[in-house]
Amino acid sequence: MIHPHPEASSSDEFKGFDEARRIMWCHEARTRVYERFKQTSFIGDANAAAVHVDNTARVDRVFLVAFDKAGQQVGVDTLYIDEPDQHLDIASEFDHDFTGMDVLQDSQLDQVISRENGWVVDLKVLREYEPLADRRATQRAVFLAHLQDMVRNGAVRGFLFGQGESGDADAA
Repeated sequence: MIHPHPEASSSDEFKGFDEARRIMWCHEARTRVYERFKQTSFIGDANAAAVHVDNTARVDRVFLVAFDKAGQQVGVDTLYIDEPDQHLDIASEFDHDFTGMDVLQDSQLDQVISRENGWVVDLKVLREYEPLADRRATQRAVFLAHLQDMVRNGAVRGFLFGQGESGDADAA
């Protein structure tokens, strides 16, 4: 589940702004997870089906443990955190609970999950992630979230979606 950032306001006046900010935080989390995992061998390792992210043991690094489809450990890696924006917080779209990934009961992965000291990335979903498509979808969602504020306060009274300035499909 996505929770708003702590300093997010609860003002009814700027609901669209708050929604846009939440959308951006989620996009940044997805992008960060994808970029950080590209620094590992796990995305390219067909044997790895899931990775447990221990982001609680140390503040200066993240411990990664990869598991195969049977839930058995197949690799480990460590990502160091030099800047606060490198921390691997949960990106729910990649989280095994959110994706409905099957975890074999009593497997090594199941045992790691039961410790509740991090989260698990479903590598199938992470491998299918398209950063450019996500960025474009996020831009549209942010625009639409801001649009509701602009319509509410009268800054915008009407708009056209289409190709070209006249809205005519042949204008392009």
